[in-house]
Amino acid sequence: MINLTEQYPQALTIAGSDSDGSAGMQADLHTFFRRHIYGTAVMTAAVAGNSYGIHDSVTLPTSFIDQEFKDLADDYQVRASKTGMLADTELIRTVIKNYQKYDFGPLVVDPVITTKHGNMLLEESAYKTLRDELIPLATVITPNFFEAQKLAEMEINTKDDMIAAAQKLKDLGADNIMIKGSHHHPGQKEVSDYVLLESGKSFWLTGDFFDTDRKNGTGDSLSACIAAELARGNDIETSVRIAKKFVDIAIENEIQVGHKFGPINHWAPGYPDPTNTSNDK
Repeated sequence: MINLTEQYPQALTIAGSDSDGSAGMQADLHTFFRRHIYGTAVMTAAVAGNSYGIHDSVTLPTSFIDQEFKDLADDYQVRASKTGMLADTELIRTVIKNYQKYDFGPLVVDPVITTKHGNMLLEESAYKTLRDELIPLATVITPNFFEAQKLAEMEINTKDDMIAAAQKLKDLGADNIMIKGSHHHPGQKEVSDYVLLESGKSFWLTGDFFDTDRKNGTGDSLSACIAAELARGNDIETSVRIAKKFVDIAIENEIQVGHKFGPINHWAPGYPDPTNTSNDK
């Protein structure tokens, strides 16, 4: 008998719906599909917006979110999960409760705390709940440069600072850390991400800096790709390396959708072949 879980590995995004398709749940599902993963979703919120900006949002009732989790657990075999934007303390704790109740595999936490420019997205109480209660459940966390500074409670100015910050983030309880490098310096040519694994192994992932306004959904897609690869049975290091390559290619090959701040290109050619892991390392 064919093992359908092996043939059709399943992953879960726990995130908000972004109406223009560039970020949030839509970016996660684009990524799952591109990596040959069947994507399931727990919608936590809905955002009305387009390439010019976000114009309205609503958070779904926690009773509905509870039902989404239950229905997926009753029918699907989710092998890895990821979180995106979680708007408030009640929502974060609802996600934590359900993740602890059901077996949805390793958890990738994209700690959506600040924008890529450093502006806070969460109120302080929600931030503390995410830091103290959600991050300790994470198999992998993927903060951007400013989120890493906030979580580590330090400024990051050098590579040594980034290494020290990663250790502080590990002390918060996450097993594996991927700090996304700064990309706000004028004239920079490269972006270096730092990875600290549970084993103690660490390494840098450096790629070209692409000066483009087509970057919406980069963080969502990175964390979703890591979750997708974990669902396929890859180890953490392989999953992280594939994800870095995945988003770099998607940024480099622009897609002209929307008029201002557009999405990355999930259709871009040249992705690592998801059916041949020997090419993914």
